Amino acid sequence: MTRKYKAVIVDDEKLARDRLSKLLIPYTHKIDIIGEATDGEEALVLVESLRPDLLFLDIQMPVMNGFEMLEKVSYQPRIIFTTAFDQYAIKAFEENSLDYLLKPIEEQRLRRTILKLETLEVESQNSQLQHLLEKLDSEKVKTLTVTIGDRMIPISVENVVYFHAEDRYVFIHDKDGKKHLLSTSLTELEKKLSDSFIRVHRAFIINRDYVREIRKSVNGKLTFCMNGHGNASITSSHGYTPAVRKMFLL
Repeated sequence: MTRKYKAVIVDDEKLARDRLSKLLIPYTHKIDIIGEATDGEEALVLVESLRPDLLFLDIQMPVMNGFEMLEKVSYQPRIIFTTAFDQYAIKAFEENSLDYLLKPIEEQRLRRTILKLETLEVESQNSQLQHLLEKLDSEKVKTLTVTIGDRMIPISVENVVYFHAEDRYVFIHDKDGKKHLLSTSLTELEKKLSDSFIRVHRAFIINRDYVREIRKSVNGKLTFCMNGHGNASITSSHGYTPAVRKMFLL
């Protein structure tokens, strides 16, 4: 869903404010003008009270210019400078502005600014998605605990070749050939494991890192020959085979 930005226009010239408002009409789906100010002092009050996402900001204004206003504001929206003078460009970009528009603002030049805003929006969404994926991945279980007598032993999931459900029990089969009883269901376990683990059968979850080779059978099933733990061979069931084929690009 496309984000809609709340914007404030700051310019001491009414004609300039009106022209910019008119140029922004094609972008009303993206930009909502919520206020106007005629100098930096008025802008300071508006920004603090309305907290806009965007500020179209003139630089040379009476009472308080654009740079002076930015030094005093506590809330920081994205800044798009609008000015008739190009000598402020370097300082404007030092303020981490989104863009610098020379007046009179041309329609094509404003369109480039909107495209830049959309690009930043996509980058921000991608960054947020990556952060979410990293967070979800960090929540995946790294160690499982098994009970042996009166001891609780941590088992790293990296060392697990496969999980096998037998009746109401789930067993870990590790790379050293050991078998451990686990107090959870295969379905619950599947939710907590990383993408390295694949459910290939109602009774089996395998670790793809230990797959030595995959054999296709005439009935369409797949047999996974595993490294470690006696080089076990595990065959997929009909219900899981299509998803497994997709995962392995078979």
